[in-house]
Amino acid sequence: MSYRPSSVSNWYRYVSTMFRQTTGLLKQPRYLSFLGQKPWRFNSSSAKERALLYKAGEKIHGFTVNQVTDVPDLFLTAVKLTHDNTGARYLHVARDDSNNLFSVQFRTTPMDSTGVPHILEHTVLCGSEKFPCRDPFFKMLNRSLSTFMNAFTASDYTMYPFSTQNGKDFQNLLSVYLDAVFFPCLRELDFWQEGWRLEHENPTDPNAPLVFKGVVFNEMKGSFTDNERLYAQHLQNKLYPDHTYSVVSGGEPLDIPELSWEQLKQFHATHYHPSNARFFTYGNLPLEQHLKQIQEEALSRFQRTEPQTAVPPQTHWSNPREHHVTCGPDSLAPDPSKQNTVCVSYLLGDITDTFEAFTLNLLSSLMVTGPNSPFYKALIEAKIGTDFSSVVGFDGSIKEASFSVGMQGIAEKDIETVKEIIFRTVNEVIANGFEEERIEALLHKIEIQMKHQSTSFGLSLASYIATCWNHDGDPVEVLKISDKVTRFRQCLQDNPHFLQEKVKLYFKDNPHRLTLSMSPDESYFEKQAKAEDEKLKQKVSALSEEDKKLIYEKGLHLMAAQSTTQDASCLPALKVSDIQPTIPFTPVEMGNAGDVPVQYCAQPTNGMVYFRAMCSLNTLPEELKIYVPLFCNVITKLGCGVMDYRQQSQQIELKTGGMSVSPQIIPDATDLDVYEQGVLLSSSSLERNVPDMMRLWSEIINTACFDDEERLRVLVMMSAQELANGIPDSGHTYAMIRAARNLTPAGDLQETFDGMDQVNIMKRIAEMSNLTPILRKFPRIKKHLFNPENMRCAVNATPQMMSEASLEVEKLMNLIARKKKERKHVQPNIIEKPLDPLVGSSFSPGRKLISDPTFKPCQMKTYFQLPFPVNYVSECIRAVPFADQDYASLQILAQLMTAKFLHGEIREKGGAYGGGAKMGQGGLFAFYSYRDPNSITTLTAFRKGVEWAKAGKFTQQDIDEAKLSVFSAVDAPIAPSNKGISQFLNGIPDEMKQKHREQLFAVTHKSLVEVANKYLGIGQSTCGLAILGPPNESINKNPSWVVR
Repeated sequence: MSYRPSSVSNWYRYVSTMFRQTTGLLKQPRYLSFLGQKPWRFNSSSAKERALLYKAGEKIHGFTVNQVTDVPDLFLTAVKLTHDNTGARYLHVARDDSNNLFSVQFRTTPMDSTGVPHILEHTVLCGSEKFPCRDPFFKMLNRSLSTFMNAFTASDYTMYPFSTQNGKDFQNLLSVYLDAVFFPCLRELDFWQEGWRLEHENPTDPNAPLVFKGVVFNEMKGSFTDNERLYAQHLQNKLYPDHTYSVVSGGEPLDIPELSWEQLKQFHATHYHPSNARFFTYGNLPLEQHLKQIQEEALSRFQRTEPQTAVPPQTHWSNPREHHVTCGPDSLAPDPSKQNTVCVSYLLGDITDTFEAFTLNLLSSLMVTGPNSPFYKALIEAKIGTDFSSVVGFDGSIKEASFSVGMQGIAEKDIETVKEIIFRTVNEVIANGFEEERIEALLHKIEIQMKHQSTSFGLSLASYIATCWNHDGDPVEVLKISDKVTRFRQCLQDNPHFLQEKVKLYFKDNPHRLTLSMSPDESYFEKQAKAEDEKLKQKVSALSEEDKKLIYEKGLHLMAAQSTTQDASCLPALKVSDIQPTIPFTPVEMGNAGDVPVQYCAQPTNGMVYFRAMCSLNTLPEELKIYVPLFCNVITKLGCGVMDYRQQSQQIELKTGGMSVSPQIIPDATDLDVYEQGVLLSSSSLERNVPDMMRLWSEIINTACFDDEERLRVLVMMSAQELANGIPDSGHTYAMIRAARNLTPAGDLQETFDGMDQVNIMKRIAEMSNLTPILRKFPRIKKHLFNPENMRCAVNATPQMMSEASLEVEKLMNLIARKKKERKHVQPNIIEKPLDPLVGSSFSPGRKLISDPTFKPCQMKTYFQLPFPVNYVSECIRAVPFADQDYASLQILAQLMTAKFLHGEIREKGGAYGGGAKMGQGGLFAFYSYRDPNSITTLTAFRKGVEWAKAGKFTQQDIDEAKLSVFSAVDAPIAPSNKGISQFLNGIPDEMKQKHREQLFAVTHKSLVEVANKYLGIGQSTCGLAILGPPNESINKNPSWVVR
């Protein structure tokens, strides 16, 4: 469950599925982004073709078919329907994809910042008429094989999607979702837990001080510690001041306590009605079954109403406006004296004009994306700031689109300069237009995105059409991408100044323009805390003695309810026997390009070729390792051969779907003290462009340019800023990496590459006045990495393309300069293992792993003191590697503890946004919490969870549910581009996966209690602790903690 403010959601989309053992970040679709998720190519007699047989006017289970549309580019048929009695709208997308998706969305348009739609989104999932047990949503995560389950609140709609590959599971989840949204219990207890409440700090002590508690209250406190999100929220509120976009739909923390239970129920009654609903189904399951179930279980009980939820157009200003806001200082900012942000935003047109929105989105990309764009040249390369403002480019996520451009990380004195540059650049674009090659590169990107296949196409599609459909636009029109590309080309042909005229109309001559600046206030967090304290005093002073007594009793009542074991027998559930006993094996072939091993995996990639190369770090001197993440970040962006970085960027966009290099630390599947270290080269292209893709890699590897300090400075500042900005959303990940640091030999390197150490390393580099010493290290790093003796490659392509692709890989390997002098491995203990452990090394080329037989794990407790009002807490325990028979038991135990104990302790009682346990592939058992008002209490909850597990306080039904949840992750669909990659990267072939699968099935109550006692008890294994959070007096006084 999550909150997605629209301006923020265009910057990224935050979706957390806390009990899938991850908290994930999914990119929010810009106007085209779902196109990055493209289909499988399918045979005839398909779901798509069956759907074409429907006819307009046909009646099916209370619905009337309005329109049937073939969309061949996306291999789908769209069927639009209307419910006869209620007017509910329905779109079915038939496509031969087994990962079926359902979504229902309601237009939710709050007129205050109490967070009513967000709190309602949480509360409807806490029990319903048919399923009155508390928290059926989280319980279904463990009774289903869903590939996705969530709900999220945007600025003007609330959406409830799920997806699954199992037909029976689809019907089960549909029943639960329909009952939740249309017939929820909306109990007062659930409102207190999920929204807000006054409660004693210690609920059992009536003399303890009263404080604010509640999941959404704490979530939004955490959300607004993120300066990028805070800025985006202010920008939206001030650019659209007339109606629902002027408030915070997720809830302003100090306004949330003004919401009453009665107001929550009233909002549900007026907004959660079929007449205000849009239903969406996707996949290869039959439409009739969906319609029948939705009609019988929900819609048959309603009559049409006229919902008053439409958003009126924003009144256009006759003059531009300016505003200034403040935020908290960022202790990790690359330059503490440069923490200001300024941005200019323009109100554009109605999102339901789909071609105009498409055109403006392309125009936005031309203006701000990549080093060849005019705003990148004018702003980023002026080096007066660190990066674009958090909201940049086209935002089509609410009724009327906007375009924003600005800078963050600037000095106060440069605010006016940035504004002048923006206005000057607009004039230059009107005068000069855009190079034809840049437009072609952008249209090539669309072609790539339409061909690339993803496993979450249905979810991306639901998000992609949501805004237009929410405001009564035609969702099918949004899908006709090729038609829009054709029309766009025609417009350019008919009028060479087509795009310049749009810039003049929407930017130069548009008075509805907002300039918003934001500066840090040293006492910002202090003021926030004081304001919360005053709000609390105001609430408490209005209480009578009787009220206080009632609060105490209610607190005990809630705690008792949270501690009571719930009877979930009313909920539908799959059985373990519904899980497939075996996995389909993916055939791969091994070959060679010269002496370099290559894995070939033939897949239906729809005309795309995917290339990867793993390069070992084993010969790299230790002192250079801290620079590897930066090297990876910049190596494809500095220019190469005769191309400067702009020309290189243009060629990458014209010829590939992107080229990236990333650091890799891969734990061995059989030994905790063995790991592989390297960097991974990844790219994709259309089949016709494979020679160009390989030529680009050859030039990057052989002739990368390391002489442009100014270019490096720009990239360093952007990278440092991005890392600092990412901590509020990924704090739990940073805590887990730090807690694991001293538990395995790979842990220290993981902290260097991906942890808080890397944030601080980049901050230090960003503060350097001269980056030449850094530049000089890069040729040395390159020499060690890009050596055919230390490489292996993988290609995924269609069978017909394999022969040509293998020739191109061979050419590439022949072009890479071989090093005359053989470089010695820095670590003496190198273990060679075959790529396929089940085949002898003489038949299967090897991976060179590092072994550290002398490594001794040790406990370390680290506290990162940060200016956040919430904590991110982790405890990691050294356990066993993936191939160990106890790994499966620990994996099931982590899910069992999360669902049956930690969720209740950390989220329900503790008020954290999320928390749980996970068993990582690196052999570490990790506890974590996310946006948590507590720290030491949460560490105690982790320990209580261990005692609960050791005592075996769980049933066979609990174990079966944990297995279902684990298998839903294990069996998540894999895109053709990624098939065979776990063997290539991790040395885990399908046979090993199948053996692990059998071990998961074999987990018993006895084995779970045994592993809890064997690994998780105090003194049984070495553990590490880490917390990121606000100043904590008890930790500061405790000498066992290292405070950073």
